[in-house]
Amino acid sequence: MKTILAISSLAFGAAALASSTPAIGDGPCCGAKTAKAALASNVAEKTIVETAVENGNFKTLASLLGAAELAGALSGEGPFTVLAPTDAAFAKLPKETVEMVTKPENKALLQEILKYHVVSGKAAAKDVVKAKNVTTLNGQRVDIVVEEGTVMIGGAKVTTTDIMCSNGIIHVIDTVMMPETKNIVEVASGAGSFGTLIAAAKAAGLVEALTGGAGPITVFAPTDEAFAALPEGTVAELLKPENKERLAAILKYHVVAGRVFADQAAKLDKAPTLNGKDVTIAITRDGAKVGNANIVKTDIQASNGVIHVIDAVILP
Repeated sequence: MKTILAISSLAFGAAALASSTPAIGDGPCCGAKTAKAALASNVAEKTIVETAVENGNFKTLASLLGAAELAGALSGEGPFTVLAPTDAAFAKLPKETVEMVTKPENKALLQEILKYHVVSGKAAAKDVVKAKNVTTLNGQRVDIVVEEGTVMIGGAKVTTTDIMCSNGIIHVIDTVMMPETKNIVEVASGAGSFGTLIAAAKAAGLVEALTGGAGPITVFAPTDEAFAALPEGTVAELLKPENKERLAAILKYHVVAGRVFADQAAKLDKAPTLNGKDVTIAITRDGAKVGNANIVKTDIQASNGVIHVIDAVILP
C-alpha cells in the first residue's frame, strides 16, 4: 500500500493539470473555539497521532487509523492538517457503518474515508476560513462555509481549532465526513442524463479507464442531448464495431489525466487529452467553454476523478 506521504505527493504534485488549491497558513479561526490551554500545553512536541491518543476524545479515530495502517504515516514528518472527528462524531454513524469499514476486506475504503479528513501542509484556522475549499489526501475537495461565526467543512462543524502538533495541526469537527465512493461511470449512471456517453464508453472498450483503471481523470461529459444534436445517424454509426477506434479517439478527447477542478481549468487555455491532442479552454463573457462546447455544470466529484458537464460533443 502506498503511504499517505506518497499519496500526498501524487495529489499535490507539480503537474500543471493537477495542482492543488493555494497553500494556507497559520493562526486562530474566526468564530470557532480555540484549543484549551491544557490541551495545547507541550502538544507541539507530540505528533498528531500521539496528541489524538492522549487527548482521550479520539479513541475511535486512533483505532481506525491503526486498522487502516495509516497511523505510522500520520506520525511522519508531514506536515499535515487533520480534520479530526471526535468519538461522539463517530457515535452518530450507524453501528453497521463502522462495523463495515473495519472489516479487513474494506481496508481500502476505510483508508479513503480517513484520507478525506487530512490535508497536506499546516493549514491554520485563520486561513482556512479564507478558502472556499481544500483538497484532501484522497484527492477530493471539501467545501468551507463560514456563516455568523460558525465554520463548516464538508458539512461538519468545526468545534476546536489550532491544536498544534510536532508534525502538523488538528481542527476538531463534530461529524464524520464521507467522500464520494462511486466512480465516474457510477456517478454518471446515477445522474440519468449520460446514457449515450456510457453506452459509447462500453462500445469503445473504455469503461475500465473510466472506473479507475487509468487513475484520477477529469471527464468533460456530453449529455444525452449533446449526442442527440449530432447529425442524424452519427451515433449509430460510431457505435458499430468497425468504428471502435474512431469512437475511442473521440471519447478520449473528452478526458484529461488528473483531477482538474473548475478554478484550475479556468487558468488554462488548453489541456492535453488522453487522445493525445490538446483541447482548448476559454473563459468568455457568457461562461466557460471547452472546445466548441459550453461547460454547463462543474466539479461533480467521483472516487476516481471529477466530471464537468458540457452541452456538445467535442471532436478532435
